[in-house]
Amino acid sequence: MEYTGYELLWLFLIYAFLGWCAEVSLAAIKRKRLIMKGFLNAPFCLIYGFGAVAFSVFLPELKEHIFFLFLGGMVIASFLEYTTGHFLERIFHKKWWDYSDKKYHAKGYICLEYSVIWGLCSILIVKYSNPLFLWFVHFIPLWLGILLISIVLLLLVLDAISVSTAILQMHHNLGRIAHVSEDWQKLADSLGNALTRKIQRRILRAYPNLTLEEFIKNARKPKEPKSLIFAEGCCFYKLTALFFIGAFLGDLVETIFCYATVGVWMSRSSVVYGPFSIVWGLGAVLLTAMLYQYREKGDRYIFISGTVLGGVYEYMCSVFTELVFGTIFWDYSAIPFNLGGRINLLYCFFWGIAAVIWLKIIYPVLSNWIESFSPKMGKLSCHLLIIFMSINIVISGMAMIRYSERANGIDRSGYLSTFFDEHFPDQRMDRIYPNAKIVK
Repeated sequence: MEYTGYELLWLFLIYAFLGWCAEVSLAAIKRKRLIMKGFLNAPFCLIYGFGAVAFSVFLPELKEHIFFLFLGGMVIASFLEYTTGHFLERIFHKKWWDYSDKKYHAKGYICLEYSVIWGLCSILIVKYSNPLFLWFVHFIPLWLGILLISIVLLLLVLDAISVSTAILQMHHNLGRIAHVSEDWQKLADSLGNALTRKIQRRILRAYPNLTLEEFIKNARKPKEPKSLIFAEGCCFYKLTALFFIGAFLGDLVETIFCYATVGVWMSRSSVVYGPFSIVWGLGAVLLTAMLYQYREKGDRYIFISGTVLGGVYEYMCSVFTELVFGTIFWDYSAIPFNLGGRINLLYCFFWGIAAVIWLKIIYPVLSNWIESFSPKMGKLSCHLLIIFMSINIVISGMAMIRYSERANGIDRSGYLSTFFDEHFPDQRMDRIYPNAKIVK
């Protein structure tokens, strides 16, 4: 089942509100008083809305495969919660939630217990609650529904701006005062107007991990000297470099594999300019970012993690490209133990093997090589490559959309359509994407 954008927006708001209700209820049970949870002042927890939308977009095909539906929901939600927790910590320098006391956690951002709950929720959402909620939504006149969604989204944006401003102001004032005086009255006087102070107090009450004492402690910490090593550790520039290396190596490996198995040299690139496989590049980044802290663990652990992460990732990429471009770039229907032709067990094992080889053998060599660059040259190279690939992806996407339109008999006469018809005709697109199948 495919949902319209209108339906997805309604599902986003409904589940964001229900998630807020659940958070407030659980907090009230644990702390014996009413606590207004959530990043926003409004009664919405956005992470639940985004999670439900992700389930609705990527998992409907798995409705009849309960185990894979559960597994997909578990991985998608865990990734979303992990990245959100990491992002908020980068802003606040403190965890908004911490599962370090739970078994089988990842840096305290996620844990097995709550990931399993997310997986069960994905089954409930996709199979039962989505049809029920949309049945009610369809009773609302379309013009009224659009008006309501527009108003609520506008208020949420304004709410997010006000909360972000309050947080940034608290950062600035706490950092300044922490080095000047311990006079709490000065601190109270400097925390902005009444509305800002109210928002800050609500945030600190809702998330007890975020204490003023911790802010002061962090603000007083001496700044660590800047490292003279380029892209040290698992940082943005390291992941950027690994994306391009992984994209190139992935394209090369697939090309050689196709020749060895089929006897034909064919393009395996995801973009129109250069031998780059975006799926492999993003896969290298995903495996590195998610498994970096476990790189010293045994091969079995990394293999299982890589098999699951790789399978879910490839499945999501297949769904995404079909929804956005109307094109199927790979089809494993002829291979045993496949799931909708999007993934198969053998290639999932390949992802697991690739994860072990990548983290144990390839990554250390590439990491040392990347860090050998001078910071100035390394950053400049990464920025130029990002600009190049951004333009490349945009042009490739537009060329693919026009390619799909031509296959479906859609004729356009605008400047852009004419440009892509002339520079990226069917012959060229067939050569770049030989296995692509247009969805009618």
